[in-house]
Amino acid sequence: MSHGPVGVALVGAGNISGQYLRNLTAFPDVRVLGVGDLDAERAAEVAREYDVPVSGHLGTVLAVPEVEIVVNLTIPSAHAAVALESLRAGKHVYGEKPFAMNTDDGTKIMTEAANLGLRVGGAPDTFLGAGLQSTVHALRSGVIGEPVAVTAATQSLGPESWHPNPEFFYQPGGGPLFDLGPYYLTALVSLLGPVARVAADSRRARDQRVVGSGPKAGKIFPVDVPTHVNALLDFPGTATAAATFSFDSAVNRRMIEIIGTEGALSLPDPNTFEGPLLARGLHDTDWRELPLSGTTAGRGIGVLDMARSIRAGTAHRASGELAYHVLELMVAIADSGERSEFRPIASSLTAPEPLPAAWDPYARTLP
Repeated sequence: MSHGPVGVALVGAGNISGQYLRNLTAFPDVRVLGVGDLDAERAAEVAREYDVPVSGHLGTVLAVPEVEIVVNLTIPSAHAAVALESLRAGKHVYGEKPFAMNTDDGTKIMTEAANLGLRVGGAPDTFLGAGLQSTVHALRSGVIGEPVAVTAATQSLGPESWHPNPEFFYQPGGGPLFDLGPYYLTALVSLLGPVARVAADSRRARDQRVVGSGPKAGKIFPVDVPTHVNALLDFPGTATAAATFSFDSAVNRRMIEIIGTEGALSLPDPNTFEGPLLARGLHDTDWRELPLSGTTAGRGIGVLDMARSIRAGTAHRASGELAYHVLELMVAIADSGERSEFRPIASSLTAPEPLPAAWDPYARTLP
């Protein structure tokens, strides 16, 4: 068994890479050894900024023998190809959401990893942050009794007003369901367990959108995916959930509420690692804020948990099984939106155990 910090390489030097690199380069139990990108110059620039020793194309960083985990931050359409190439190079893979574009590709990744004895993990890891980890403990303590129903929503006018290259958000693998859905669905599955079936209805408000900022401002581009999705999710033996995912709403909303037999919880935005977490009893007239415990370090804690688990030989929490289940949910929701019928979910899993109370991303724990 290897010892010491786990070697990591990032592939995809786009907007999100900075958040990962700021954190991963600060965690003592991992060493960032490479940055890869189709644009080798951009990879080199990002590597210099974070003092990463190797940069170049994918093959360059895969050739570094000390790299054990590849963090796949490429665009959704490249997720499966990069994951498979990394696995075949003998590397564990942690991928940004969505896990893949479809369940066929997701199955290929999971099968390849199993055949090679390698691990797969997937974003989002926001469910490991203090806000949602505290929610797990609140539910297990019975603060609202048994969960009965969930209402969840993420609504906005879409990312084109602020993102300099928003076109991919409106292509297959994007839209509010595949872009923001993973945060909400991962949070719900981590809290309530797997989903047995889904139903949905979907709409597309406009066939074209306009880039609102950056060098492409004013460019008109096509919309190829639904931009408003309403979904029903059946958690067998626990709650049912109604969820809305929209890029068509003038009302900004990011919320999850869980109704229980003894009260209700109002959860933090699942695209964050913090609070607030609010509760109210059956006869309370207002919400009360619950104390939080856990880390708010941000993106990359799922990679760190995976790295520590590789060394310890234990299960990591932001697992491929969780990411694949969420992918299957999104694919089934999209399919149901076209067919107007309930769709069964074939995959299942055990909800991940909470992080230990003393889990500290900034501690050196590996021998």
